[in-house]
Amino acid sequence: MFKGRRKETVYDQPTQESKHRGEKNRKTAKIISCVIVCTFALLYLLGGSIYSLKENEYAVITTFGMPAIVEESGIHMKLPYIQRLSKVPKTINGFSIGYDAGSGESVDKESFMITRDYNFVNVDFYVEYRVTEPVKYLFASENPVAILKNLTQSYIRDTIGLYDVDSVITTGKNEIQASIKDKIITRLDAEDIGIQLVNITIQDAEPPTQEVINAFKNVENAKQGKETSINKANQKRNEDIPAARAQADETIKTAQAQAQERVNEAKGQTARLNELYAEYQKYPLITKQRMFYETMEEILPDMKIIIEKSNGTTQTMLPLESFIDSGALKGIDGGTENNRTDAAAGSADGNDVSKNSTDRNKNDINSDMDRE
Repeated sequence: MFKGRRKETVYDQPTQESKHRGEKNRKTAKIISCVIVCTFALLYLLGGSIYSLKENEYAVITTFGMPAIVEESGIHMKLPYIQRLSKVPKTINGFSIGYDAGSGESVDKESFMITRDYNFVNVDFYVEYRVTEPVKYLFASENPVAILKNLTQSYIRDTIGLYDVDSVITTGKNEIQASIKDKIITRLDAEDIGIQLVNITIQDAEPPTQEVINAFKNVENAKQGKETSINKANQKRNEDIPAARAQADETIKTAQAQAQERVNEAKGQTARLNELYAEYQKYPLITKQRMFYETMEEILPDMKIIIEKSNGTTQTMLPLESFIDSGALKGIDGGTENNRTDAAAGSADGNDVSKNSTDRNKNDINSDMDRE
């Protein structure tokens, strides 16, 4: 019994070595847990102090309320819990007015407007902007994009009310866009909220009902037809005017050439007459006869001679060709062969007479020259 109680006493009371080992294990566990906690804390702090910046972003670092801009892309460091990071995009952003950019559905409270001639119209716009001063963009106003949208809607309605519905839907879109853009830029410069308007575009403009839409389409088609006709007329004018000018120039040059030719001919005839007059003064009779012969030489070859022959109750008309073709005789009114023979004989006699007369005239000229 004694031995059994002694054994129980040994197992119930731990030895000094076991106590020392347990205390050592507890210290080791505490150290490991502290290391783990410190590691996580360090990783958390490092994660909050390292950030990366893209090329299309600004970084605004605020230290005790003092902002600083970082523009260089890459990995940067900041003090955790002391410095605050805000990223601002450099790229051009935009928003729609009058429709939902995601679904494309119309937003009537934004697009429904009234024109100068008291007509209703639905107009959709798309606005593009970019951030020029990140610090003012973050701290000069609570929501600069909302301010830009409100200003844009106000100036859109104000400008649309200055135009009639036809201009809004068809021909006045560019002018309306330019006017709205100028007003917004001027107002943003005055507000100085670090944002700049890049562009504003009319996406669509149409009347609120289908009947009015069809009417405006007909008007637009008529205007296009008018422009087409005007362009065709201008094209024809541009083609016809140079042709007419060329023809006029050709006519003028032809007339000038003819005028110069006639002037030269008149000068030549004048010189010839002056020479002839000088010769006439020297030999008046010879000059007269020479002029007579030259004139006859020009006239007689183109003349036709008709010989009338009468035999009792019948008459026969025989036309003779020119002196050049005196042998080619034709019968008229059923003339007989005897008549053609008589006509040929008469022509021969006439030629003899003309030849004799010419010889006599030449002899007279020679005798006159001898006398002189």
